[in-house]
Amino acid sequence: MRSKLTEEIKIKIGEKEISITEETLNILREYARTQMTLEKLAEKLSLESWEEAYELLKKIPAWLLWTPPTLTKIRKRTQP
Repeated sequence: MRSKLTEEIKIKIGEKEISITEETLNILREYARTQMTLEKLAEKLSLESWEEAYELLKKIPAWLLWTPPTLTKIRKRTQP
């Protein structure tokens, strides 16, 4: 069972708006923790180029990439 973000996060890259889902976050976390290239990241996220992937990385809050998924789930359960 996949968890969902409590608040939907959307990031605008040029004319495109990208929704940050759990799946997207997993890909971004993989990028942050491995030697994945921007080209490969763009491919996995169905972006047009590495430049779009770079723009997305500049705009996404860093805490989303470095907060372990289980910690995020625990915090969501304890919030009113």
